[in-house]
Amino acid sequence: MTGQAAPPQIIDGKYNVLRELSRAGNMTLFEVGAGAGVTRQVAWFDVTTPAERQAFHAYRTVLRTLAPAGLTDVVARPGAFYAVWQPVTGTPLAEFLSQPVKQGEAVDAVRGLADRLAAHGSALDDAEIVMDGQTPLIAYLRPTSRTPEEVAALNAPHLAALTGGRVKRPRQPGAWLTFVPGLLFLGGAAYYGAQAAQIYLNPPIREVMKVTGQDAQTAARKLTQAGFRVEYAEGQTSTLEIGQIMRQDPPPGTSLPVGRLVSLTVNNPPSIAVPRVEELTVDRAKATLKDGALVLGKVVKVDGTLTNTAEGHIIAQLPQPGAQTQPGQPVQVMVSTGVRGKDTFIVNLTGLTAEQAREQIRAAGLVVTKWTEQPSDEPENTVLAQTPAPYERVKVGTPVTLTIAVARYSPPTEPAGSLPLPPPYVPPAPPEPVTPDPAPVDPDPTTTPTEPGTTPPDAQTQTVSFNYVFPSDLPDGTYRVVVRDLDGEREVLSATDAAQLRGASASSDQAIPARGNAVFVILRDGADYATVNP
Repeated sequence: MTGQAAPPQIIDGKYNVLRELSRAGNMTLFEVGAGAGVTRQVAWFDVTTPAERQAFHAYRTVLRTLAPAGLTDVVARPGAFYAVWQPVTGTPLAEFLSQPVKQGEAVDAVRGLADRLAAHGSALDDAEIVMDGQTPLIAYLRPTSRTPEEVAALNAPHLAALTGGRVKRPRQPGAWLTFVPGLLFLGGAAYYGAQAAQIYLNPPIREVMKVTGQDAQTAARKLTQAGFRVEYAEGQTSTLEIGQIMRQDPPPGTSLPVGRLVSLTVNNPPSIAVPRVEELTVDRAKATLKDGALVLGKVVKVDGTLTNTAEGHIIAQLPQPGAQTQPGQPVQVMVSTGVRGKDTFIVNLTGLTAEQAREQIRAAGLVVTKWTEQPSDEPENTVLAQTPAPYERVKVGTPVTLTIAVARYSPPTEPAGSLPLPPPYVPPAPPEPVTPDPAPVDPDPTTTPTEPGTTPPDAQTQTVSFNYVFPSDLPDGTYRVVVRDLDGEREVLSATDAAQLRGASASSDQAIPARGNAVFVILRDGADYATVNP
């Protein structure tokens, strides 16, 4: 996992993710399992903004227009924006272009496909193309939006390769007979031309019918059936619906020869841009649309968890913001029903280091609140257990407890070797003896001779106290405090994170019994960090 959203393990409840193939922008290409032994490729789009949603809808429109052979499904709904691709067999385009002899039909088909891709802002390099006989097929198409200049520059090498070598075109059998249809056509044209000339010079007279108030198509059909020609002009009025006839010239009732021109003025006010109402409430959206000469259309309520949209606010609209439409047209909206509590889970962390486990937990939206140390033969700082259990569904923000391995304490298995003896001591020459006057010796009542078999004073039981102020720049890690004496090692302060200890003063609540020389040791992640004398 990274700082981005975790990739789905199952896409839309029906595609099991096998591996990630590539990533570009907000699109990730996965290899998925679609059934028993069937694999597909899914282009998954992370759509979080209106601009990304509009870009995906444009990509979907291109796919539906081009109808690639490799496309099996394209889905666009809140929280699920993806396209599914299947393998397509055939000769790769690069291999076809390198052939010394090419069929003319295939060359023309590739040029036509290049023109269709260019019309949608894509070059040949943006698609994976294979040749099925003489027909080029699109196996996969990447989402792009290039300028005509960029498309022309990218397509130039491929189009030049099409004419490289020899282009073989099939011969038409019986070509010498092609002049026969031409003669027949000329004869028919001469006959019908004579008839047309007769009608033109002596056309019948008919009355122009009234078509004002009718829609443009109906009016044009009636006039052309009566033998008149029709042309359109645009006007604007609030008394008629868009597309209806406002005026006609000549006016109704005028007698005209058949074939004369009738001009119709169609109510077609200038288009306006659709305002953005996403993230607004329904009431505010109504006011905004009214100011823009539009009306609120169908309102659909959907769950707002995936888009993190508050209840009552608009998630999406149709037409999209900025689209051109006519005044008075409706705008449909999708309104959030609120954000539900999100569930998450963590994987099995056993065997990871503490830092690796922490990153996994953070990526899942959880937080570590407690570290428990346990002596173990596993490497130090290794995760032994976790709460919650692996893959258990929990709410985002749920606390996590980890059990971390620390080294076991064991006494030395072999005695230390003999230490080297110092050189023999040679005492200096004694001074001349001086006999002092005898004086009474008062024995020290506090000195008690040590009898054979008794415990020396430095091995007797005593009490010690721990007092220590941790530095404010204490390094990250988990810290423990133990006391070591002749009886071994005992814990004084349990494992605590460095963030809680920086600049803090620590002391034992009561005196600690110890035998012999005692010393306090501060351990960082199981290793000695500092020594404190009582």
